[in-house]
Amino acid sequence: MRLTSRLVFTAAFAATVVGATCDEYNLEPFKIDLCGGIPHLKALVNNTWLPEKALYPGAGVDKGVELDTLRELRNEWVTTFDWEKQEAELNQLEHFTAEIEGQVVHFVHQKSKASDAIPGPVILIHGWPGSFHEFLPVIEPLTQPSFNATSGKNVSFNVVIPSLPGFVFSSPPPQNWTVDDTARVFNTLMSEVLGYSTYAVHGTDWGAGVSYSMYSSFSETVRATHLKVTLQRDIEWTSTGTGYFVELQTKPNDLGLALYDSPVGQLAWIGGKFKIWSDPRAGTPPSVFDNTAILTAISLYYLTHTFLSSVWIYEQNQNGLKPVYTKALTDAPLLFSQYEYNVALWPEEYVAKVGNLVSYKAHDFGVHSAGLDNPPALLEDIRDMAKYFP
Repeated sequence: MRLTSRLVFTAAFAATVVGATCDEYNLEPFKIDLCGGIPHLKALVNNTWLPEKALYPGAGVDKGVELDTLRELRNEWVTTFDWEKQEAELNQLEHFTAEIEGQVVHFVHQKSKASDAIPGPVILIHGWPGSFHEFLPVIEPLTQPSFNATSGKNVSFNVVIPSLPGFVFSSPPPQNWTVDDTARVFNTLMSEVLGYSTYAVHGTDWGAGVSYSMYSSFSETVRATHLKVTLQRDIEWTSTGTGYFVELQTKPNDLGLALYDSPVGQLAWIGGKFKIWSDPRAGTPPSVFDNTAILTAISLYYLTHTFLSSVWIYEQNQNGLKPVYTKALTDAPLLFSQYEYNVALWPEEYVAKVGNLVSYKAHDFGVHSAGLDNPPALLEDIRDMAKYFP
């Protein structure tokens, strides 16, 4: 059972959305309320046995999460980690749900108070093993005016951050659901539910696949798109890092059911990915990707019972992060960023073949979850899209 509560719909809430047909889409405010699951989580974590010592000391992170790392995260989860504090911080955001094509879509809609905010909002789309939470450090700054050199002006956005279908507070999709289906639903969210005539898109990981589909398919509404993803796997990651991908793409139920009620199992599986997919300097400025961020992310998966439905995204998209990358059916601006420790490389020449590439940046800090790993760089990457709005 998903432990959530809904707020009362009021006229004040109606004023926070742009033009929604509330009755048609059952648009409602939403509050996170997951504290009831914490005693069960902590009991399981406390009662889970771990080996006294590593089976093969020094095997390295390319063999999976290291025992010392897992033990450190587990101990912090039940001693110093404060879910109530994290939940209260997340509830400072404006959360909503809507029903689109039979799917419950959870999203954050944070509006700028600036009178000269960019007329179109930006939608930020996460991947796996992320959620809306990975954008927390950049949400409020994006709503505040800040000078952007590329645009030559102060930039602030209304910001929309949906949860992918099957992730945290969004309902699981039908079995044959693809990133193209998610793209269609998210375009409906932006253009019909929220009433925006045009908007910008940013996506990472699976969110980049959704973003590219939106970019190519909805040229009338998508003004500009920024991607942080890689398609061409480099040699090291191909040889040591793709095992999880094959497992989830072929047998999602095996892992999803095995770890469904195992918080330490999810901690090992997801926490290990976070550790190896983050910059080695993670947790030192500008990164805010520390153990608290990892434990918050995994707590969201565990407490919403969505680990199983989240991993099905791999089986549902057999091309992986490779939709049919022919030339996009739009000449809208496409912006791309490569981060220093990403697991792979998408060369500038390749990006230029699939879209109207107007910007290709390389950052020397950050990797998979740039919103946590390098918030200042991601902020400027997103603000650059303001150049393409009037």
